[in-house]
Amino acid sequence: MNKVSWEPVRDLVKADRRGALVTIVAGPGLGAKLLVTPDAVEGSLGDPALDEMATRVARELLPAEEAAVREMDGRELFFDVFAPQPRLLIVGAVDFAAALARLARFTGFKVSVIDARERFATTERIPDADEVVVAWPQEYLAANPPDDATYAAVLTHEPRFDDPTLTALLRSPVAYIGAMGSRRAHAERLERLREAGFGEADIARISGPIGLDIGATSPEETAVSILAEVIAARHGRRGGPLSDRTAPVHSIRERGEL
Repeated sequence: MNKVSWEPVRDLVKADRRGALVTIVAGPGLGAKLLVTPDAVEGSLGDPALDEMATRVARELLPAEEAAVREMDGRELFFDVFAPQPRLLIVGAVDFAAALARLARFTGFKVSVIDARERFATTERIPDADEVVVAWPQEYLAANPPDDATYAAVLTHEPRFDDPTLTALLRSPVAYIGAMGSRRAHAERLERLREAGFGEADIARISGPIGLDIGATSPEETAVSILAEVIAARHGRRGGPLSDRTAPVHSIRERGEL
């Protein structure tokens, strides 16, 4: 049986990559491990068919970033999921950006703020961002392709920034795209994207106006509204009241049928 040492797991975590360590915690082969990443598999659970099933389930779990327990072939498997640090990409060093960067960093996001306007994109104005970059957003995105652990908040609400930025984001695997602006401005923005060749499935990826409906008025309240929607998207939630939720608030996901 091929065994998984701790070195590949350590390297996966240190490299901030996505993967799952599958361990038999009950049944034949107790303790056997399988390390699954989006493009590779290492180790074995002792049965090629079981390895194949476990790999498929592990890759289904990777985007959700949540551990799980599954019953397979008379064994109980624990899927320990590792995920990159989530990144919040804020496009537009506007008044809301500083509050959003502060709150996002506090909740565990790596924060990048991008704006082509030098007088706005400064660390003095946005001290809590991990990086503040003076660049046209679409050029920054071309040089720094976002991944599926990236969440984008487009706060510029100007066509000269919005259109090329959203075009670049829609061509990437980002996990969330939110865009600031009135409903009318957002409708006009979407129509321009349609004219540029994007379909309805693409358009549906954009949340606009950005944020949850909490009646936010100040930059700080707006930051809470935006980040709450980002966190909901990260965990596959809609962002409604917990009192309306019928499923458990916190649980390890179980699936009855594979």
